[in-house]
Amino acid sequence: MPKFLRIGVHQSNVSGYTSKAWCVRRVGSTVFLKWGAVEVHGVGDGRKVFWTIPPRDKAIRCRTVQLAKDYAKAAIARRRNHRYEPLAGNIATRRRTADRDAELKQALATILFVDIVQSTQKAARLGDSRWTQVMNHYYAAVRRELKTLRGKEVVTTGDGVLATFGKPAAGVRCAAAIREAVRTLGLEIRVGLHAGEYKVGGADVVGLAFHIGARVAAKARPGEVLVSSAVKDLMSQSGIRFKDRGIHQLKGVPKRWRLYRVEH
Repeated sequence: MPKFLRIGVHQSNVSGYTSKAWCVRRVGSTVFLKWGAVEVHGVGDGRKVFWTIPPRDKAIRCRTVQLAKDYAKAAIARRRNHRYEPLAGNIATRRRTADRDAELKQALATILFVDIVQSTQKAARLGDSRWTQVMNHYYAAVRRELKTLRGKEVVTTGDGVLATFGKPAAGVRCAAAIREAVRTLGLEIRVGLHAGEYKVGGADVVGLAFHIGARVAAKARPGEVLVSSAVKDLMSQSGIRFKDRGIHQLKGVPKRWRLYRVEH
């Protein structure tokens, strides 16, 4: 499986930074993509790469094997052209010792996941230089709204942002504010919010709640803010209106979840 690590946000001789990784794999007429935020430790042959949160994945089902080969070839070429370098070896899931787990403290928050719609296509159309400028403005807009509504940025995943809020209403209002702010940049986003428990220790955060937030966002349509039933149930007195979007199976997440769209 070809793997690619984002460059331009790190130096190859520096250890201990976050970046973004992509994996591309073809099986017959299907192309499997996997991507997400990673931590990089060590340099040279001793470098190790770990997923910081569970990666996102997507299956592209092509009609023929040749179409799948062409799609995979183009996907690999885009990675090479968009400031990525080939990455050898596995991307591991960090295993924690019992002592490290004991140090983590339980926390409860509303989790927000923002993702740009069709970012790869937009990057290819604009080119590296212009896309870098747009992304700089995008992150500035996101962080401005997070600061205004007291959100805490947890990690960025290339074109996605994961953040937490103490109050669900603040998270929902921040999602709407980010959506309007980035539209001035010609960008459309999808947003997912979930409320749940996770463990935190220093800069480390772990928990299924983050995975659920990302999967809720994946179900959102362009420009849509979706919340899980856990968020809606906490907001009965908020005055914010929701529309039922039905029950969904979130990939890799136990049981089925009822999702709601935030009404304008």
